[in-house]
Amino acid sequence: MNSLTVSQLKNADFKLYENNPVIKPFDSFVTADPSVLTPDISPDGKWNIFFHTNLGVYHFKSDDGIYFKKVRRLFSRAMRPNINFIDGRYYLFYERTAPLFVNALTLIKLAKWHSEIYVSESADLQSWTKPKRVIGNTRDYEKDSRGIAISNPYLIKCDDKFRLYYSCGQTYIKDCGFCEPTHISYAESEHIDKDFVSAEIPIISPDKADPYLNLCSGCIKVYNLKDGFVGFQNGIYEENGKSKSAIIMLSSLDGKAFKFEKMILQPKSDNGKNWMSQFVYASHLVRYENKLRLYFNARDTANLFQGRECIGFCEAEIPKIDVQ
Repeated sequence: MNSLTVSQLKNADFKLYENNPVIKPFDSFVTADPSVLTPDISPDGKWNIFFHTNLGVYHFKSDDGIYFKKVRRLFSRAMRPNINFIDGRYYLFYERTAPLFVNALTLIKLAKWHSEIYVSESADLQSWTKPKRVIGNTRDYEKDSRGIAISNPYLIKCDDKFRLYYSCGQTYIKDCGFCEPTHISYAESEHIDKDFVSAEIPIISPDKADPYLNLCSGCIKVYNLKDGFVGFQNGIYEENGKSKSAIIMLSSLDGKAFKFEKMILQPKSDNGKNWMSQFVYASHLVRYENKLRLYFNARDTANLFQGRECIGFCEAEIPKIDVQ
C-alpha cells in the first residue's frame, strides 16, 4: 500500500460487489469487523479473513475472496480483529472482553464493560500463541461511567516504531440500545507486542458540528502511503432522528491530525437488499494486483434484536496519479 499516493486513493472509484453480502450471520445476529490477508501474503495462497460474531473471532478462507468457508473459531471473548503479516509472522490483534454472560449484563446496567487489546502470533495461521495483553487502561479518556472500553486495534509501521490505533470510551446510541466507541486514539512502541504508550489525548472525538461524527467516533483504519496517510473512518452520526454510520476517507501528513477528503460509502439499499440500509461500519482496505478491495460490515436496522450485520466489499481499480 505504501507505493500508492493520497491522490490515487482519493480518485479511486469504489463499486459495490453485485452479490453482496459475502458473509452472513450464522451463529448470532452479527458478522462484523473483517480483517483480510490477500493470497500473496497468505501461507496457502488463498484469501484469509478474520472477523467476529457474538461468540468470538473466526477465521474463514476463500479462493477468490468472495465465497468463504469456515476454518474455525479462534478465540472466544474476542471482537474486532486485526491481522498483520510482519517479518514472516502473523500477528492477530483483537479486543478481549469479559465473558458473554457478563457482557449481556452490561445491556441492563448490572455490570460494567471491560475490554482491552490482546495479540496472538502464528507462523502458519494454524497454530497460535497464547494471547497476551498489549494495551490496557492507562488514560482517563478510555473509561467512563459504563466501564472501560479499548477496542478496534489497527497496527501500522511508522519509521522505527509501531503505531497501534484504537477506539475507546462508550457512547450509548439510543435507537440501537447499545454503545459505540466515543474516541479514537493511538499508542506507540518499538516492539510489536509490548511496551505500547498511549497518546495523552485522543486524536478524534465527537463533534456536534460534523455531519458524520456528531454522536461518536466509531473506528479508523490508517494506511501509510507514499506521500502521507489516509484513514478510513466510520463515525456514528444522527440524521433525521436516526443514528447512522458511513465510511469516509481522511488524510493526514503525520497520521495524527486528519482532515476530511471524501465520502466512500453511505448506508443505502443495495440491489433491492436492505443489508446496509442504516449503518456501514468497520472496513479493511487491501490491495491485490491492480485492484483495491474494501471489505466492510453493515447493518440493516438499529434495533438491537431485529438488526443483522453482514460482511461485503466494494472494489476499485488502482487509478493513475493525477499530475497537475
